[in-house]
Amino acid sequence: MSKKHPIIAITGSSGAGTTTVKNAFQHIFFRLHLEPAVVEGDSFHKYDRVAMREQIDKAQRENRHFSHFAVEANELEQMENLFRQYGENGTGKRRLYVHSDEEGERLGGYKSGTFTPWEDIPPGTDLMFYEGLHGGVKTETVDVARYTDLLVGVVPIVNLEWIQKIHRDTAQRGYKPEDVTATILRRMYDYVKVITPQFSRTDINFQRVPTVDTSNPFISRDIPTPDESFVVIRFTNPRKFNVNFADLLIMLQGSFMSRRNSIVVPGGKMGMAMEIIFMPIIEQILEEKASAS
Repeated sequence: MSKKHPIIAITGSSGAGTTTVKNAFQHIFFRLHLEPAVVEGDSFHKYDRVAMREQIDKAQRENRHFSHFAVEANELEQMENLFRQYGENGTGKRRLYVHSDEEGERLGGYKSGTFTPWEDIPPGTDLMFYEGLHGGVKTETVDVARYTDLLVGVVPIVNLEWIQKIHRDTAQRGYKPEDVTATILRRMYDYVKVITPQFSRTDINFQRVPTVDTSNPFISRDIPTPDESFVVIRFTNPRKFNVNFADLLIMLQGSFMSRRNSIVVPGGKMGMAMEIIFMPIIEQILEEKASAS
């Protein structure tokens, strides 16, 4: 954690909906004229797509658990080094994981499933913004979470998360539903051991809860809409960011308190709630940055 070089991390599993949070922060960065150093969690995978498939096949033959969620499938030591280095002096190295051939062409002719070369983060960025699987990870040898100034978790109830992943991977990435289901099952061990513990370390969690039947996510024909859900927003320590629940209840019509540190908002207001909540937090972080400079 560094006041001079703040770090914001969004953590959530594949299909959780971290893109919604990323969009909210992009709007805030634009309004505040900030230049973030954006870091993608996928860039810290240890293997490219072809090598990862080989590792998965090998693990299955050896009856071992192995997935992108797993600690050993990622360069978490290198990721921790980046977080620490950026917090110390605002520098570090980053790369990109190429998700599609179209993206690869835009980046300069890289194949889908590969990485771009490591490059230095440009000098003069205002803060670092990470979005991925392991922003709050902590193991016996690695502690990424301790370097974050704001750690946010995005974790819909698990059936909804599965529905979102199945629909995204079949519609956007061309996978068969049964293949996505197999991936979900293969990742379950690492999901429980690596992903879920991070949500106990976050400053704020956003959990979308549908109000329609999602009891069998593997046959669901559509994703519950925002208006068919609520979002539970939990603050670990509301005093840390001077959260004013009374004001939030007024600004977010239809919201209510479920616990002393949790507010529930209509799903359609999730994006607006994020911007209302995060804007004063970012302003507070920037004030502390200015006073520390």
